[in-house]
Amino acid sequence: MFLVSVLRYLLVLLVPLSLLLSTYLYLYPVFHLCAFPAPEHDANTAWTNTLRQHLSLSTFDAKKVAPFRLLALGDPQLEGESSIPDPEAATFPHLSKFWKDAFLLDGTEHNPLQRLRHSLHDLVDFYLDDIPKSLEVYRKRIDHFGNDYYLGHIYRTMHWWTDPSHVTVLGDLVGSQWIEDDEFEARGWRYWNRVFRGGERIFDEVASTPSENFEDTRILGENAEAWKQIILNVAGNHDVGYAGDLSPVRMDRFIRVFGKANYELRFQLPVNSTILDEEKPVPELRIIVFNDMNLDTPASSKAMQDETYEFLNDIITTSKDVSRPAHFTILLTHIPMHKEAGICVDGPFFDFYDGYFDNGVKEQNHLSRDASKGFLEGVFGMNGNPGVAGNGFGRNGVILTGHDHEGCDTYHYINQSDPPEREWQAKRWKDAVALGINEEAGVPGLREITVQSMMGGFAGNAGLMSLWFDEETWDWKFEFMNCGLGTQHVWWLVHIVDLITLGVGLAYGILLAVEKMSREVPRRHMGNGTAKTSNGAGKSSNGSAKLGNGHVDPGLVEYLKTNGNLDAPGAGRKSLRKKKSRRNLHDAAAGN
Repeated sequence: MFLVSVLRYLLVLLVPLSLLLSTYLYLYPVFHLCAFPAPEHDANTAWTNTLRQHLSLSTFDAKKVAPFRLLALGDPQLEGESSIPDPEAATFPHLSKFWKDAFLLDGTEHNPLQRLRHSLHDLVDFYLDDIPKSLEVYRKRIDHFGNDYYLGHIYRTMHWWTDPSHVTVLGDLVGSQWIEDDEFEARGWRYWNRVFRGGERIFDEVASTPSENFEDTRILGENAEAWKQIILNVAGNHDVGYAGDLSPVRMDRFIRVFGKANYELRFQLPVNSTILDEEKPVPELRIIVFNDMNLDTPASSKAMQDETYEFLNDIITTSKDVSRPAHFTILLTHIPMHKEAGICVDGPFFDFYDGYFDNGVKEQNHLSRDASKGFLEGVFGMNGNPGVAGNGFGRNGVILTGHDHEGCDTYHYINQSDPPEREWQAKRWKDAVALGINEEAGVPGLREITVQSMMGGFAGNAGLMSLWFDEETWDWKFEFMNCGLGTQHVWWLVHIVDLITLGVGLAYGILLAVEKMSREVPRRHMGNGTAKTSNGAGKSSNGSAKLGNGHVDPGLVEYLKTNGNLDAPGAGRKSLRKKKSRRNLHDAAAGN
């Protein structure tokens, strides 16, 4: 069959293409050389060691794996029904109205002409309004469905390949703070059951409140399988709103679905007790999850802002002494620190409500200068005055933020040798390293990493941060890298090709089976073989091989012809003519 041949050639093209694309999609971190940075600062070594770990090779070196590995994801922003312009169009309202007007189902009295006019008008609206809008509704719903699994593919593939010890999502988990409660619940369900399937909300008992006698310190590495499934969710503006529209209702539903918005975690690193003494304290790690949405003023809810300030003050007052070594602080929040325009894609921007929500903050790109200074000098204890404790260099640590979808890697610093009006400044991390600012004497500084969004329009990015302890310097060190899948079109393309290949394969298999069955039918009609005559020769009275129904069996004719018993059907008469001809020639020769 011609169609079977066409499908066979299509499969020859589609199967290798589908296998190639699917292999890339489901192993993209392998092809992109993604791996958590290793203590040796060698990306190739980290990738090779990760590969050895997955292949269970004896050459895998566990010492080259950092004890703390944070998979950082930014701004998934799940959309939903509220983002569809007219979701009711999918119910074809004008078609329903047509039936009511045509048959007077709603009790309205119309004469025949009015009934016709209304009915025709409803049909026009159905074809020109309902159908186009309903197609757009279903297109958006399919897009949301695919986007969920695209984001989920990033999480699960990176989680499988890189083997993180902890995971965080840095705010804007859903796409709008203005959605109703039922829509928020629906997006929360999709978040946990599609995008981050297998992940778990942090238990309220685990999310601790800062205190001087902190009793919830855990050992880093214990319960590793449980910790790698817990997702540290940060509250973003699309989750709870900015300071102007943040309300107790929005905060309560966020906490119920995604976990607390403000808490801290503390870990100790197990080290060889023989090298510990009074001068070498136990290495500690402090993770602070902080809601900075209403850190700036004015805020519509003064009570909620007071709670934020109270938590921040508790963080500061319960911090370890700035001169204590072997201590590292990770601050996870949403809105980035203040920086001048041109350093990152987003420059400084503030907008406020006018006349309502107590004129609170409506939108902001960065924290204000004062709020940023509060983080650097309060939480991390840095200062432009070299005469303060720790010479103003403060605590070792890093800040991870979201919000700026393009991402940014920044170094905040203050030069202690500047005039008395010293100000915090910022440069891109690579520029600060090139200029040596990060190692300059008398210049305290801190690195802030704004993780690029994991949305398809921003290349499906994931951040990989490794933190390890250097026993020679008796302090923590860290490194960070990005790993992107590519736009969501890559995910769609691969799965569309896979579906086409599967469809062609099924069609080819069905047609092949039908063709085989059609060949078997004539053979079954032939019975048990050749029908023999009474003399057992399988011939008719004229010498031709026939079946019981009187038809010539082609197979038997060919057999008899090959074995000399039969030349062809009707060959008996032809043979007789040949014999008579030879007799006539013989008689003629005798007469001569």
